[in-house]
Order: sequence, then structure tokens, then C-alpha cells
Amino acid sequence: MSGKKRVTGVVVWLCITLVLLVCGLLIGAPAVKHESIREAMKDAVLHGSNRISLLGIMDVNPALISAFTITGVILLISAGIRIFVIPKFRYVPGKFQLLLEQAVGFFDNLAKSNSPHRNRFLGAYVFAAGVYIFIGTLFELFGLQGVTTEGASIALPAPLSDINAAISMGCLSYLAILSGGIVGNGFRGIGNTLKDFSLPISMSFRLFGALLSGLLVTELVYHYTYLSILLPVAVGIMFTLLHALIQTYVLTMLTALFYGEVSEPHEKAKIKRKKNQALT
Repeated sequence: MSGKKRVTGVVVWLCITLVLLVCGLLIGAPAVKHESIREAMKDAVLHGSNRISLLGIMDVNPALISAFTITGVILLISAGIRIFVIPKFRYVPGKFQLLLEQAVGFFDNLAKSNSPHRNRFLGAYVFAAGVYIFIGTLFELFGLQGVTTEGASIALPAPLSDINAAISMGCLSYLAILSGGIVGNGFRGIGNTLKDFSLPISMSFRLFGALLSGLLVTELVYHYTYLSILLPVAVGIMFTLLHALIQTYVLTMLTALFYGEVSEPHEKAKIKRKKNQALT
């Protein structure tokens, strides 16, 4: 019986997909676009034309407006949770309290498992960075609109799809790792951290490339009439959710891992290295 229901469900979804494709083929001429697909994808990378006025002071990338918006929202939500929610925590947690405890516990365990010696600051940093990356990536799903200096309406992108924001996040994580090396091993920790000089570059471009790829695919799908029914929604949600989860985990994991290596006491690190050499 369950097999028949499964086959019926597949048939229904195939019929719906077929109907949507037929509707897409029967649609008339596409709407007039103010830019070509090449210009749209180029601007998604460089943000050269679609710029937004920042309070009349200067023209900025739309991603900067997204970054300010997300930062303000996170700060307001955090203040509201701290003032109104946390004082009412109970011994038997409710759903929202359980969700908060699971999120904090995940990043706290990530910090403790990778840096058992110094992890209080690390836990706070990876939690803040993870929340910003996750919420910032999901931000583009809301489709908030902005008006460019040329009068066109555009959807505000994820802030980390801008190379400047990705580089800032990578460098900030590298500075957090450097601080762990200084506190843990002094000048020796600085030397160990500076050996991995390519780390902020790899972190930055990993974030930028992953988020930009989803943005470019969605732009490409939206641009063509035959693909512009239903498919952009599925593609956009799929890429956005995957990138939000994967990039949050990858950057926080790398930060915690390198932080633990450079902050580990030198003598213990030497003993561990000798044990590894003996095993090999």
C-alpha cells in the first residue's frame, strides 16, 4: 500500500512539473530587462553599477546595506533575548530555550574539543561568527528590496557575497587565531600563527566563492523566461540553505582548529608531536 502511495506521489509531482514547464513555454515575450545576463552576473561580482545611496553621503554596494541591516537585527534580537527571555529560563526547558541551549552548546563543544586549554573567548567568537554567517546567508531569501542610484529596484544580497565582506570575515577570524597564539605562547605563538599567512586568504575566498556561486546560478535561472517559473525558488532555497549550513560549519571549525593549535602550550605540543612521530 505504501508503495502505491509513493508511486502516486511521484506521478503527481511529475504532472505538476510538466504543467509548469508547459506554462513556461506558452508565456509570451519576456519582460524588458534593464541589463543583460552578462551585465547582471558581472555586477553580482563587482557591484559596479547597481549601487545604493547611504543616507545621501556616498554610494555603496548593496551588500553593505545588507550587512548593516543584519547587524542591527542581530543586536536587537540578542538584547531582547537577554532582557526578556533568559531571566525566564526554567529547569525544564521549553522549545525556544532548548533551541538556544542546543545552538550555544554546539559552538561551545566545538571550541572545547578543538582548544581544550583556552576556549572561553573562542566559544564566544565562533558562536557570533556562526550566527552572523548563517543569518547573513539566509537574509537573501527574504528578498528585501533596495532602490539603486539609477532608480532600479534590486533585492538586497547576502553580505558575504561581496568580496570585501568575505575578506573582512576571514581577516577577523585570523586575528582571533592570532590572539589565541599570543595568549597561549607569547611571541612563539605569533610566529606559529604567521606561518599560516595564507589562512585569511583561503577563508575569505572560500566564503566568497561558495556564496557567490549560488547567487550567480540563481541570477542565471531568473534571467531566462523558460526557467523562471518555480525553478528559481527551488534553486535559491536549496543553494542558500546548503551554503548557510556548510559555510557556518566550515569557517567555525577551521577557526577553532587553528586557534587550538597555536594556543596549545609549547611543551605539550612538542610531546604530542613526538608521540605522533613515534606512531608513524
